[in-house]
Amino acid sequence: MNAEWNMIVLSRKDPRLLTVDELADVAHLHPDLIEIYVDFGLLEPVRRDGRHLLFDAEAVLRLRAIQRLRRDLGVNLSGVAVILDLTRRLRLMQQELEWLRSQL
Repeated sequence: MNAEWNMIVLSRKDPRLLTVDELADVAHLHPDLIEIYVDFGLLEPVRRDGRHLLFDAEAVLRLRAIQRLRRDLGVNLSGVAVILDLTRRLRLMQQELEWLRSQL
């Protein structure tokens, strides 16, 4: 039965989406804090099901990055937003540079 369940999960096109409560549980955070991050624009749900927000697995990684910046470096929410945006831009520029180098 367990192997059968794994086959179903591995072949599913849409990965399982997490509710705010499930995401909070996985990230060891209070659900209200996740909603604050959403309201502030630090975290985006992949879908809204009525009033419920649904997140993919990448949200867990983003939450960990947010918490690291806040806890370890003492960065406020505005600073976190700037750092995450600059990190995303840098990653995109690195990908573009790699693509340009491959064209030579």
